[in-house]
Amino acid sequence: MNLNDYILKEIKALKLKSTVKSAQKLFKNYPITHFPVIENEKLLGCFAEDDIQTIENKKDELVNYAHLINSFFADEKATALEVLKIFADNDTTLVPVLNKDRNYLGYYDLRDVLDVFSASPFMLEESETLIVEKLEDDYSMSEVTQIVESYSGSLLGLYISEKKNGFVQLTLKIVSEEINEIMHTFRRYDYKVISIHENDIYLEDLKNRSDYLQKYLEM
Repeated sequence: MNLNDYILKEIKALKLKSTVKSAQKLFKNYPITHFPVIENEKLLGCFAEDDIQTIENKKDELVNYAHLINSFFADEKATALEVLKIFADNDTTLVPVLNKDRNYLGYYDLRDVLDVFSASPFMLEESETLIVEKLEDDYSMSEVTQIVESYSGSLLGLYISEKKNGFVQLTLKIVSEEINEIMHTFRRYDYKVISIHENDIYLEDLKNRSDYLQKYLEM
């Protein structure tokens, strides 16, 4: 997955000598939340639309508002997940891209990076999404992988989707015809299965026992 093919240059970066009016016009013409400012091919940072639109003197140069510049960027070798984190951390739809010499190359558009990620096998391949929970000090990635692969399952990927009160939740993408056996084994290793699965034998058994108990109590 090479993101370099998605580096854009359609929106020309402004300079500190550019006027507020030119910046406001840029936001009017493009659906972006930030735009980059460069000098001598070096990125100085990005101005946010929310800040620029509040400036009344349109003839002012951006240099007068340098204190409003936000500093964020992506390295040209960054992965899709790393770039998505930069988008999320800065609540932006545009991320500048720099090369190894820290020269400005262009920018990533959020829609393009989302398209790249959504087209990956992790997202596209037919699979089960399984969410399990365990004490943070008790789980290991190798154990999780071993449980899945012990039933000839294929683990497309996993990530820590939540951390709370000493517990972690792991979201797994699994290709397997033995998903019930895999879930049973996770439970045997003291993992709690958080996600709901239509053919979960364990939950069906609990439901049947509950129904039986209810009927018994009503006799």
